[in-house]
Amino acid sequence: MNDTRDVAVRLDDAPVRLAESVQAATRHLAQGDLIDALRTLEDLKNVATAVQAVAAVNFARHQRAEQIRRGVPAERVGRGVAEQIALARRESPHRGAIFLGVASMLVAEMPFTLDAMAAGVLTEHRAQILVHETSCVSREVRVEVDHAVAGDLVRLSRLGTRRLADLVRVETYRRDPASVVARIGHAASERFVAGRPAPDCMTRLTALLPVAQGVAVLAALRRAATTAHATGDPRTQEQVMADELVVRVTGRAATGAVPVALHLVMPVDTLLNAGDQPGRVHGHGPIPAEIARRLVVAAPAVESWVRKLYATPKGGLVAMESGSRFFPDGLAEFISLRDEFCRTPYCDAAIRHIDHIIPAADDGPTDAANGQGLCERCNHARQAPGWTARRFLRRIEDAPTAADPDRSAPPGGDEHGHPPTARSDTWGDAMGTWLGDPHEVVITTPTGHHHLSAASSLS
Repeated sequence: MNDTRDVAVRLDDAPVRLAESVQAATRHLAQGDLIDALRTLEDLKNVATAVQAVAAVNFARHQRAEQIRRGVPAERVGRGVAEQIALARRESPHRGAIFLGVASMLVAEMPFTLDAMAAGVLTEHRAQILVHETSCVSREVRVEVDHAVAGDLVRLSRLGTRRLADLVRVETYRRDPASVVARIGHAASERFVAGRPAPDCMTRLTALLPVAQGVAVLAALRRAATTAHATGDPRTQEQVMADELVVRVTGRAATGAVPVALHLVMPVDTLLNAGDQPGRVHGHGPIPAEIARRLVVAAPAVESWVRKLYATPKGGLVAMESGSRFFPDGLAEFISLRDEFCRTPYCDAAIRHIDHIIPAADDGPTDAANGQGLCERCNHARQAPGWTARRFLRRIEDAPTAADPDRSAPPGGDEHGHPPTARSDTWGDAMGTWLGDPHEVVITTPTGHHHLSAASSLS
């Protein structure tokens, strides 16, 4: 047991020690040696990912065995495992689930691909291509393709990502054409449209469509751009295509007012032009103060209305309470505005459930302080044995003072920023330990690891 702990401690310190060593070693290298160092470090990243894959599979096996021992129903065994892996990798639960799925496939059925990663030749992204492109075939076929594609490390190291994907598709289709064709037919059911925030107050709109529909949409937008240019329109082709898309979807000119429910959260000083603290558009993120003020001024013209939500000096939205077991619509919307995205660190998924931090079954109140927005996946993961959540309240002695207004204790309470264990001297049961008390929650996983999350309006 002591040997295991010693290994864990050494691994915990390894990134810092490695970074210090590499910085010292590369400080005086010649240009050619620096390129060699870049290649070596890239190979090391791939080796580390291979080790991560094996570690993730072993962890998942132990967790499932533990859940079975605890009597978890068979259909729920494995719940919360990918989420813990995601937290350890500082990524979303969705990405954590993908990584665990890929790792399980590599360890169990694709040894040559795993060995190529361990040799530093194959990146995590390129390994995922091999797994994805063979996901529709039988284990036997997948093993054959793994050997055919990843068995030759010299050839593999010379393939670009696109050529690698083409090679995997060819080798898979040669062995099982029916399964490949069936997957292509099923892909149409996975079509979707999504939007993501982009820099400079822009939005990146993405559509996944069957090839014929996608080509038809682009062709129609290009025809509109060609017609516009023929009439002397000064806009670029890309601008015309973007504006035409807005017109065809909304029925209004791209430069005109489009009435939409736009939730804008901004400090009162920003609204009154007395400060430059940024505002925040729900679902998009922070926007400059001047842009926020323009949106407020334009609200009547776009047939919108403004709801006033008052905040503490730190920027946190004020609490609301309800005597209901479930969060009523107004309070649920308030929590969604405050949190904006799923409260699980690194998740960033859309909020689907308003969750009680202290469960209602344990007399947790239905109010803003005890509520948090979660995506469906994270809310279900918290129902697995060993997960807990609790408000994190900073100690009163760590509060800002007039002499030191920027004073703030690290959220973890130690020099590494790790949240403290649940002890009465560092955790509070009442709210408002200091002015502007942020809405922070500490999530504790079944392995005892702590992760701190803060509402988007406060982070």
